Amino acid sequence: MDKYLIVGLGNPGDEYAGTRHNTGFMILDAFAKASNIVFEDKRYGFVAETSLKGRKLFLLKPTTYMNLSGNAVRYWLNKENIDQSRLLVIVDDLSLPLGAFRLKGSGNNGGHNGLGNIQQLIGQQYARLRMGIGNDFPRGAQVDWVLGKYSEEDMKVLQPSIDCAVDIIKSFVLAGIDNTMNAYNKLGKK
Repeated sequence: MDKYLIVGLGNPGDEYAGTRHNTGFMILDAFAKASNIVFEDKRYGFVAETSLKGRKLFLLKPTTYMNLSGNAVRYWLNKENIDQSRLLVIVDDLSLPLGAFRLKGSGNNGGHNGLGNIQQLIGQQYARLRMGIGNDFPRGAQVDWVLGKYSEEDMKVLQPSIDCAVDIIKSFVLAGIDNTMNAYNKLGKK
């Protein structure tokens, strides 16, 4: 059975729930809810397992904190013997407007510390889904922005993209990265 690792980046703890930096966690929570599965506290993260048309999916919300996400990703890839071509990392992105998204098959970290740590430990050859959180903050207030909570108005803009991200995960597993990019990237432009 082919195995896939789907990683949503974020920070553990109630104080980070609903923050822009936890958009990856929010998408995996939405996927788990739609699939009627629950996360268990395991090594380096909260993990949920499910299958999709004969493929095994491991959903991972690292508990290593954002800047050390690579430790959790590397551990679960090795533990489950999952090829990097079957890894999808979901991450917040300041350079995209709120609600926009972009799926890529590989690339640099774009200044994101979570992706930077993953890149240090396993390289750049893995798929990533960047979810736009906007950048409507004054100079020097980036940390407050990414750790700030989404407003109700923000969620009205973001929720359709979260729902679309759930479909993107399924397409990535069933149709592959290229077909999924072709099908969804045009929908992610805002």
